[in-house]
Amino acid sequence: MKTALITGVTGQDGSYLAEFLLSKGYAVHGTIRRSSVDYRERIAHLEGTPNFHLHYADMGDSMSMMQVVGKVRPDEIYNLAAQSHVQVSFDSPEFTADVDATGVLRVLEAVRLCGLEKSCRIYQASTSELYGKVEEVPQNENTPFHPYSPYAVAKLYGFWIVKEYREAYNMFCCSGILFNHESERRGETFVTRKITLAAARIAQGKQDKLYLGNLSSLRDWGYAKDYVECMWKILQHDTPEDFVIATGEQHSVREFCYYAFKRAGIELEFKGEGAEEKGIDKATGRVLVEVSPDFYRPTDVVNLWGDPTKAKKLLGWDPSKMTSFEELVNLMVDADMAKVAVERASDHVRTNLAEYLEKGIVK
Repeated sequence: MKTALITGVTGQDGSYLAEFLLSKGYAVHGTIRRSSVDYRERIAHLEGTPNFHLHYADMGDSMSMMQVVGKVRPDEIYNLAAQSHVQVSFDSPEFTADVDATGVLRVLEAVRLCGLEKSCRIYQASTSELYGKVEEVPQNENTPFHPYSPYAVAKLYGFWIVKEYREAYNMFCCSGILFNHESERRGETFVTRKITLAAARIAQGKQDKLYLGNLSSLRDWGYAKDYVECMWKILQHDTPEDFVIATGEQHSVREFCYYAFKRAGIELEFKGEGAEEKGIDKATGRVLVEVSPDFYRPTDVVNLWGDPTKAKKLLGWDPSKMTSFEELVNLMVDADMAKVAVERASDHVRTNLAEYLEKGIVK
């Protein structure tokens, strides 16, 4: 039985990866941070599962990382823990650098100092944001990097320190340059989930309007559940190499909105340009989507599009057999339609209970 350690196991990718590795017969260990608020909803169904174990550790604390690595002595480490929100990185650049840059170094050093540099394979979660202000389209493993946010700059350090340890210490450590990957487990502050949740709430009368930033931003969107398999494939490869993982297709935020609202039963028509653009319900004429300058970033990445040719050739990664863009949007909207329906039912129960208490029907 192989042993894997996943940092960031409570996140979207971490939860899917834990499920995948358990299905492969791994003993899976995950790290979580000590906090007064416990965010385990994505892995709650795994707790109590044989071969699934949790440990307290923090990417900002090298001692805690060394203790976990020394105790678990994993065959594989998947470093997924990060401050992964681009906009938040502008608000908290120092924290982002400590976790997303120096945090990677702490993992690599923990492996080296525990004497596992020859036996432990390490996957580093890298990002298409490295390309930032893109210098060619589409982007592959040889495209120059031009990071365009504090998040991207921190991740670039992570990418290069992995490469340095691979060459300096002959360690099997790799970076997966994953383009945008989403799911029904995506956090609600990310634009894709913000869209699908708003579509569900607007369709069910719980929200009036959705405000977004640049509707023309282009992204290569895939399904996170498909992408975690490719993380595993990278560490099963004969040699440690870095790979772009993407669908090879590109869509705008506007398209994502259109398909999300369509799945929720609303057909949008977009009119206007730039900050004046609006998404209008064709059936009623109501404005449901508006652009707000509040959601523009100080520096904005507008054209990410991955070329997965190397992964296709060496890993057998075939995006055409994976979840399509429209299927991904549908999965997310369906989950949020169900979530909002439950919220509405709960609101109804609370309203009735308050009314009954007021009238003295129940005590």
